[in-house]
Amino acid sequence: MGRLARFIVAGGIGFVADAAALWLVLTIAPLGPFVARIISIGFALSVTWLINRHLTFSPSSRGVAQEGARYGGVGIATSVVNYLVYCAMLFALPMVSPLIALAIASLIAMALSFLGYSKLVFDR
Repeated sequence: MGRLARFIVAGGIGFVADAAALWLVLTIAPLGPFVARIISIGFALSVTWLINRHLTFSPSSRGVAQEGARYGGVGIATSVVNYLVYCAMLFALPMVSPLIALAIASLIAMALSFLGYSKLVFDR
């Protein structure tokens, strides 16, 4: 399986982690979809770093702390895009489910993530 295919698998697992965390926070906490999404993004970012580090790209030649910081930087940048698309959808189309908005926003951010991670974090 190629690197892009492994990235898509990792992204799929990250999406499930993100959606599950979003659903859980929306169910048990009175935070609303915007704050709940920030929590779910953080959880998903942690999950995908571990998967991408060991499955998709393999560890970089940098130390774990530097690699994690770079991954976090790219992840935060692409998460901002993801979150803005999510928020825009919920504001523009209030009848859209937060989980549908999450799916669409995640697909858009996925391409940016792959480029950033492959060029800035796990480059060889």
